Amino acid sequence: MKPFVLKETNWKTVKDQKFELAVLPWGATEAHNYHLPYATDDIMVQKIAEESAQSAWDKGAKVIVLPSIPFGVNTGQLDIRLNINLNPSTQFAILNDIIDVLNRHEIYKFMIMNGHGGNDFKQIIRELGFRYPKMFICSCNWFQSFKGSDFFENSGDHADEMETSIMLHVAPELVLPLSEAGNGDCKKFKIKAFREKWAWTERKWTRITRDTGIGDPSKATPEKGEKCFHEIVNKVSKLMIELSDADINDMYE
Repeated sequence: MKPFVLKETNWKTVKDQKFELAVLPWGATEAHNYHLPYATDDIMVQKIAEESAQSAWDKGAKVIVLPSIPFGVNTGQLDIRLNINLNPSTQFAILNDIIDVLNRHEIYKFMIMNGHGGNDFKQIIRELGFRYPKMFICSCNWFQSFKGSDFFENSGDHADEMETSIMLHVAPELVLPLSEAGNGDCKKFKIKAFREKWAWTERKWTRITRDTGIGDPSKATPEKGEKCFHEIVNKVSKLMIELSDADINDMYE
């Protein structure tokens, strides 16, 4: 039993415990090439949240990790069998209800730990921050906390060398042999502004990739995944500690 993981702890432990920061892991359920499980994003974000909270808790941070949300925004992948989509408006409703509970129980610091590139919580946070003025609400994209080229040879953004390596470290029993994986080739936008990313539109997944992956996973190893995982946990745990200790009425210097 981990007192900082809500789904594992109990009322005897929680009723008299003061928590400063609540963390909500948010993943997705979607195809990840041929070799990774549909729950890849959810598995990784849960592992990172819980390992980071363990480190932060051991250093005195009063953090509680909520049960993860396993479905994300997948509007560009609706034609891929059993990719489960939550619309942003549904995410807003879920977050509103969770934040209402935290606000009532005087846990005023809340972080969404995001594990899926299709999720974008910025505008939701703006509106909920207006609705709950006592709350400090933020989000964290763990996959942006490190430089990929420091650990991996091939770039990508879905079922690539990075995600495959981390899954080989945290859940190897769920990863098929790399000989089963597609090569992760993908098409690019013809319009230059979209390629340069100063203009944006949603990608239609089955038009850009044959195997649902983007990025070559062939050089993935558990050793690479372990090194990257520890780098992420180190950074995220420090963030949790700083948030736990912070005075939300004195956040600027």
